[in-house]
Amino acid sequence: MSVPRPGLDPELRTLLADMELRSDLDAEALARIRPFSSLPVEPLLVGRAVDRREVTVPGSDGTPIPLSVFSPAGAESPVGAPCVYGMHGGGMVMGDRFSQIDIPLEWLDELGVVVVTVDYRLAPEATGTTLVDDCYQGLLRTVGHAAELGIDPARIVVAGTSAGGGLAAGVALLARDLGGPAIAAQMLICPMLDHRNVTVSSRQYSGDPGVWTREMNAFGWRSVLGGAEDEQVPGHVSPAVADDVSNLPTAYVDAGSAEVFRDEDVAYATRIWASGGQAELHVWAGGCHGLDALFPQAHVSAAARRTRTGWLTRVLAPVPAGGVEQKALA
Repeated sequence: MSVPRPGLDPELRTLLADMELRSDLDAEALARIRPFSSLPVEPLLVGRAVDRREVTVPGSDGTPIPLSVFSPAGAESPVGAPCVYGMHGGGMVMGDRFSQIDIPLEWLDELGVVVVTVDYRLAPEATGTTLVDDCYQGLLRTVGHAAELGIDPARIVVAGTSAGGGLAAGVALLARDLGGPAIAAQMLICPMLDHRNVTVSSRQYSGDPGVWTREMNAFGWRSVLGGAEDEQVPGHVSPAVADDVSNLPTAYVDAGSAEVFRDEDVAYATRIWASGGQAELHVWAGGCHGLDALFPQAHVSAAARRTRTGWLTRVLAPVPAGGVEQKALA
């Protein structure tokens, strides 16, 4: 018996028809897919006025973690530029620091941000807290070298798509809990937040081929968690189970209505509001998982990108000295 589900946006449905989609994922399939899970970054830099540097930071166990830094060429500011610290998607089992990088590079073009991306270790080779801790160590290095990188440490946004969105949420929780760097905002794009995989939307997008299905999601989480029981999973790894989501940076959360992560993403934004925090939530009607990473030319994808850029413009705007002028009502 099929489960009713929201339909795909007609334009996305046509584009998806040309893709070879899967319903499940296993170790053998992962080995075949991984080499194709990222594209070279160099073609995306052609025609862009960008300075690039490569650095490494030691992980907690001393393993070198690569970071790439992309800055507007020749940009100089006495207070530094805003920064987007990005974590890539790929179900926590594939991809690299250049996956989906076209999204933050658009913010570099339009807003003059410095983009820093981290090559965290992947599951199943790395498990437990390793992935989120790699991302956190990269953030510490970025903040510690803000002046050298031309970054304003008061305007750093953590961002990510899919698994990267879940890791960005985890990094924001870690920074709060460890008294770490102040984060200005968190950009969570169709984030992978809940290892339990039991929402209505997870059941709706199960059994049939798709961009990311309930079965694929279960494989990704098993790869990260191994045999850990629910009560052993920390909120930094699976943010949906964090006991406390108060006192977090303002968040942008979005998802498609026709994807597995829809309900866990809506629930996370709702918990932030319930705790007194601020979040902006968008659910794109007919949107599949990763809609604009896959099909940036689609109308709904373009709308999603414009809306995120508008939000970033607001949260990254410097506050004038003395605060915002208050005008009396007539």
